[in-house]
Amino acid sequence: MNRELLVESDVLQTRVALLESGQLVELFLERRGRRGLVGSLFKGRVRRVLPGMRAAFVDLGLGRDGYLWADDAGGAETAPAIDRLLRRGQDLIVQVTKDGLAGKGVRITSQVTLPGRYLVLTPTADRVGISRRIEDPDERDRLRRLVLAGRAGSVALPGCIVRTAAAGVAGEQIQEEYAELAATWRRIEERSAAVAAPALVQREDELDVRVIRDLFSADFDSLLVDGADAYRRIAEYLGGVQPELLERVERTRRGLFERYRIDEAVEAALRSRAPLPSGGCLVINQTEALVAVDVNTGRDVGAADFDETVLRTNLEAVAEAVRQIRLRDLSGILVIDLIDMEREDHRERVFARLEEELEKDRARHRVLEISEFGLVQLTRRRSHANLETLLTRECPTCGGGGRIKSVATICLELRRTCLARAGRGVRQLAVRVHPEVLDGLRGAESAVLDGLQGAFEAPVLVQADPELQRERFVVADVQTGDRS
Repeated sequence: MNRELLVESDVLQTRVALLESGQLVELFLERRGRRGLVGSLFKGRVRRVLPGMRAAFVDLGLGRDGYLWADDAGGAETAPAIDRLLRRGQDLIVQVTKDGLAGKGVRITSQVTLPGRYLVLTPTADRVGISRRIEDPDERDRLRRLVLAGRAGSVALPGCIVRTAAAGVAGEQIQEEYAELAATWRRIEERSAAVAAPALVQREDELDVRVIRDLFSADFDSLLVDGADAYRRIAEYLGGVQPELLERVERTRRGLFERYRIDEAVEAALRSRAPLPSGGCLVINQTEALVAVDVNTGRDVGAADFDETVLRTNLEAVAEAVRQIRLRDLSGILVIDLIDMEREDHRERVFARLEEELEKDRARHRVLEISEFGLVQLTRRRSHANLETLLTRECPTCGGGGRIKSVATICLELRRTCLARAGRGVRQLAVRVHPEVLDGLRGAESAVLDGLQGAFEAPVLVQADPELQRERFVVADVQTGDRS
């Protein structure tokens, strides 16, 4: 599988696109002045402790308090009471784990992590963990011994998690990074001791460096960069941690995303339908409670065998569903409604394909087997706003409902408003409507206008106003000028 990273950065925003086999599978976006806070460290002050909610609210100086759950304050293993861990007015170092959405404050934890290239430092825990993606037992043992040797002679040093990127890396590099991360944590503690809460103690790196740190490896064929500052930051970072990867980095000319048609792929990802290669499609609906992904065969009716047609469509569907989930950054509870399969071996093949595709997803997830109703349920962790939230806003016409009133409905509402005026003795009305509504009054809904003409002493004056929203209309008394 060919893998590429594209970085486009200018004075207004930075965008990073991850491509697999030429297809856009993930998009990262950060706008200047509106950077996310995930990963940033604050010295906060506890404002409220709520034992009934097993949570506390911490003032970070952001306008809205951060939400600290008990398990993020004291560890899920012991699950202590929140009022035994924290008290009102207490100062503590916390890290943002989720940006605030829909008027809510950020989600925070006191279990700080400092990510590096090969390790994630865990200052509040002293254990050493190894990434589950490193499956070779000999390599796991080697890495554990390296980290333990680097910590030898001191029981006060922080713990860490060895990342997948550490597999095969020389021991000196891993031990050097551990020492650097431990020194960074000591500086954070010193900085925190010198400032009064609430205060920002350390901001997370720029988006391009974060993505390179967490994603870019020898598995990638190339890293193309459009932007002088971004290229400098990336080159400096890789030059310090993995200089052998610099040969895969290329500074490219303007229009990188245009050449790779990234914007077209993003536009498609904002639609509710996603086509499948055989002619079927996915219908993706995001709700408050969950995300529903429906699989349709569309025009794919198969040549002869219905079961084989369903199998092929479902295999395509789970692969595309995972790509769309990653690209749109969908999270929470997700349900994929597959086409019913009669054969057990077909269900097993489809589920195996789903698990294979999910292995490519870095976000933490859990998936259940296909139910007897053909449903796949999974959960996926969210850390920041998804693609739809980042790039769109609620429609002022439909109010976020996703649908607008028909012309017939608007015409009947107009009729009720006008007839109410007639009942109050108004003799003549002037009406302004959207041009599409006027077309309806002169066409399919002409009976509405004909009926209104007979309800007043003088003809109703109807005028098109393209400045009006489609569902709005203005009704005025010609004599008094009263409007509604």
